[in-house]
Amino acid sequence: MQFEQLGALASEVARVEMVREYAETALKLDSLVGDEEDAVSSSVTRKLKSVGDNSEKTHHAVIGYLKNIEDILASVTTTRPQWACLLSAVDHRVDRSLAILRPQAIVDHRALLSSLGWPPSLAGSKFSSIDSGKQAEIVNPLFSMTGDLKSKYSESFLSLCNLQELQTRRKARQLKGHNVGNQLRQPLWVIEELVNPLSTAAQHHFSKWTDKPEFVFALSYKIIRDFVDSMDEILQPLVDKAKLIGYSCREEWISGMVMALSTYLAKERFPKQIELIQESSSGDAGCTPYQARVSWLSLVDLMISFDKRTQDLISGTGLLLTVKDDDNWQRISVLSVFCDRPDWLEVWAEIERQETLYKLKSAMESEKNWSTRNQGTMLEYGSDDYKSPVITTAIQQSLSLLIDRARPIPSIALRAEFVRMSASPIISEFLGYMLQRCQEAEGLTALADDNALLKVFESINAARYFESTLTEWCEDVFYLEMENLSVNGEGGCIFHQEINHLKEFRVEWVDKITTVILRAFDSRSRDYLKNKRQWLEKSEGPAVSRAFIESLDYMQGQLSKLEGGLNALDFVTVWRSVASGVDQLLFAGIFTGSTKISNGGVERFEGDLSVLFAVFSAWCLRPEGFFPRLSEGLGLLKVDEQQVRDGVFTDKNWLRQHGIRHLTAADTEKVIKNRVYEA
Repeated sequence: MQFEQLGALASEVARVEMVREYAETALKLDSLVGDEEDAVSSSVTRKLKSVGDNSEKTHHAVIGYLKNIEDILASVTTTRPQWACLLSAVDHRVDRSLAILRPQAIVDHRALLSSLGWPPSLAGSKFSSIDSGKQAEIVNPLFSMTGDLKSKYSESFLSLCNLQELQTRRKARQLKGHNVGNQLRQPLWVIEELVNPLSTAAQHHFSKWTDKPEFVFALSYKIIRDFVDSMDEILQPLVDKAKLIGYSCREEWISGMVMALSTYLAKERFPKQIELIQESSSGDAGCTPYQARVSWLSLVDLMISFDKRTQDLISGTGLLLTVKDDDNWQRISVLSVFCDRPDWLEVWAEIERQETLYKLKSAMESEKNWSTRNQGTMLEYGSDDYKSPVITTAIQQSLSLLIDRARPIPSIALRAEFVRMSASPIISEFLGYMLQRCQEAEGLTALADDNALLKVFESINAARYFESTLTEWCEDVFYLEMENLSVNGEGGCIFHQEINHLKEFRVEWVDKITTVILRAFDSRSRDYLKNKRQWLEKSEGPAVSRAFIESLDYMQGQLSKLEGGLNALDFVTVWRSVASGVDQLLFAGIFTGSTKISNGGVERFEGDLSVLFAVFSAWCLRPEGFFPRLSEGLGLLKVDEQQVRDGVFTDKNWLRQHGIRHLTAADTEKVIKNRVYEA
C-alpha cells in the first residue's frame, strides 16, 4: 500500500512546493511593488514642495525597483504561465506607477533642457541671409554643457533611456507569442524631447516662407546637419550605457526632424497645393493649370533632393538603417506624406503623366523622328539591330526619368501604384499612336504602296524595341520587388500587360504584311496555275515557267524591301510565313482537280521549284524544308510506274521511308492519280 501511495504523495509534495513558491514570489513582488510605489509617491511629494535637487536619483531608484519586478515577472511568464492572475495584478499596479513616473521624468528633463538653452535661437542664426548665399550659424548647447549641468543632463538622459528600455521589455513580455513584427520599436524619447521644441521653433520661420519652400527645406537640413555630430559624440555613448539595443542617435535625430517636416508639409503645404490645382482647373485662381502643376512638381523636387541629402548623412558615415524595410524607410523620408495620403500620390502621378505626354506629343507627331533610325540597338541575338526609329529613344528616356521619380517613394506598393498610374498610360498612348499610323497607311493604300509599308515597318520595329526594353527592365531589382503585388490584378512584371499588348500589335501587323504579299503572289500566279496543258508538254528549252518566274520576281522584291526595312526577328517570321503560304497555295493550285502531269511536266515542276528554293536560299541553308508539301509532292511524282502499280504509296512505312510526312493519305492519292507515265 505504501508503494501505491508514492505517486499521490509526490503530487502532494509538488503542490505544496508550488504553493510555497507562489507565496514567496507574491510576497517578494508585493514588497518590491510597495517600495516602488513609496518611491514614486515620495518623488511626487518632493516635486510639490519644489525640492527637486535629487529627482534624477529618485527616478533611478524607482527604475531599479521596476527592473527587479520585471525580471521576476519575465521569469514567472516563462516558468509559471498559469499564474496569470498574479502577473495581471502586478502589471496593473506597475502601470499606475509608470503613468505618474514617465510624465514626471519628461517634465524634469524638459526643465533641464530649458536651463541648457534648448532649443537654440534660430532668429539670430543669420539664416535669414540664406538668399544672399552666406553660411548660417546655429549654436549647439549640447557641446557647451560643462560641470554639474552636464552631469545632471546625463543623469536625466539615462533615466529616460532606462525607462524606455524597461517599457520595451514589458511590452515584449506582454505580447509574447503574438506576431507584432517591428511594432514594439518606438522613437527614442530623449531625441523626441530635442526634436519637438526645435521643430516648433523652426515652423515659426516656415510660416514666413509661404512663397519660398526652398527655404523651408534648407533650414530643416541645416538643423539636421549642424546637430548630427553631437548625437554621435555626446548622446550615443549614453544610449549604449542604458543598453537600448538597436538605436542610433544619428538615425533617430534625422528621423525625428524628417517626420516633423513631413507633418508640416501634410498640414500646411499640400492642402494649399491641392486647393491651388482645383482652383486653377475651375478658373478661379490667379494662375493657370500649368503653373499649378509646376508649383507641385517643384515642391516634389525639393522633397526628393532633401531626402537624398539627409539619407546621405546616414549612409555617408558607413551606417545602415537598423531595419531596412518600408516602415523604417518612411521614418527618414519626407515622401512618406504620400503613404498616408494615396490620393495625393494619384494627383502627383497624374501631373507627371500630363507633363511627360505634353513633351512627347510633338516628338511623336514629327515624321523625322519616325524616319530616322537609332544606332547600336542590338538584338538579343543576331548581328542586326532593331532598326527602331528615334522616337523610341525619346519615349524610353522620358519613361526612365518618370520612373526614377518613383524610386525614392518609401513603399513598394506605392512605387508600383505610381508606375502603374503614370508610366503605363504613356506606353498605352504610344501604342495607340503606332496603331493609328498603321491603320492610316492601310486605309489609304491597303499596304500596296512602299511608303505605307514603311510606316508599318517603323511601327513594328518600334514595338519590338520597346517590348524588349520593358522585358529587360522587368529583370531589374526595382521591378522584381513589385512582382508579388497584385497591382494589375495578377502577379508578374508590372509591365506584363503592356508587353503583351505590344506583342499582339506586332503579330497582327506582321500577319497583315504576310497576307498582302501572299495575295499579290496569288494574283500574279493565277495564269500560271490555270495553265494545265504545260504539265503535259515537253519543254525544248529550260524547264522553267516564265509566268512563275515573274511571280517569284515580285515576291523576291517585296521580301528584299522587308529585309531592308524590318528588324531581323520579325523579318524571319514574315519570310517563313510567306514560304508556308506559298507552299499551300501552289500545292492546292497544281494538284487539286484533274491536272495531269507527264514526265515533261515533272521536269518543269522540278525546275520551277529549284527557282523557288533559290529565292529563299538567301535566308536559309535548306529552303526545301520550308516547302514540305511541294517537296514531298515532287518526290511522289518521281515514283516509278511499277511501284505505283504495286500500290506501295498506300503503305505508311514506305511513305515514311521516302520522307512523306506532311501529306495526308488523300493528298498522296491525288498526286499519284494525276501522274501520267509515258510508254
